[in-house]
Amino acid sequence: MRKVTALHEERGGGKRVKVFLDGRFAFSLEAEVAARENLQVGQELSTAQVEALTRAQQFQRCLNAAYRYLGYRPRSESEVRGRLRRRGFDDDCIGAVMAKLKEQGLVDDVAFAQFWKENRESFSPRSQRLTKLELRQKGVTADIIEQVVSDLDEEDSAYRAALNRTRHWPVSDYPNFRRRLAEYLRRRGFDYEVIVHTVERVWQERESGSG
Repeated sequence: MRKVTALHEERGGGKRVKVFLDGRFAFSLEAEVAARENLQVGQELSTAQVEALTRAQQFQRCLNAAYRYLGYRPRSESEVRGRLRRRGFDDDCIGAVMAKLKEQGLVDDVAFAQFWKENRESFSPRSQRLTKLELRQKGVTADIIEQVVSDLDEEDSAYRAALNRTRHWPVSDYPNFRRRLAEYLRRRGFDYEVIVHTVERVWQERESGSG
């Protein structure tokens, strides 16, 4: 058995606690881990308890890293797992953290795919094909992608993308307009027929002054 002889809060807000066993510094814990485990001076710890504290510390560090990563925007499960692996956490720890995040509703690939689709539709419309490709690259499974993205309206997406792009274009001749807009819509993943129809529609609206 080893005895807890001191607990010192580290400088910088007291978010970590230095643990001294038998008069010597042994390891640091997140303050929330020390509180949750009810660690106290004078307490005696077995080797198994020390190992359990170490595992609890790793779990909390991994969980905090995941929270920070998710703080910027929603992420797919694959993105979170990849981030935590790159941070050096082992698979067992990551698996436990992912279970916790799912329990809290913070990782949900259906919700993530919906967020991604709606974000694209609102700010940067693109084809169904390209949206599906982006989600595959985020590690979302094919069945979820199909469930969420299959109702995208290609014509509507292309039209809104075209309006966003051409809103501030100066008046130009039709061949130049068609070339520029067609190239843009191709980069957004739209097929030939949708591009042709969209270019004609937007050009006619510009000509009539209704666009």
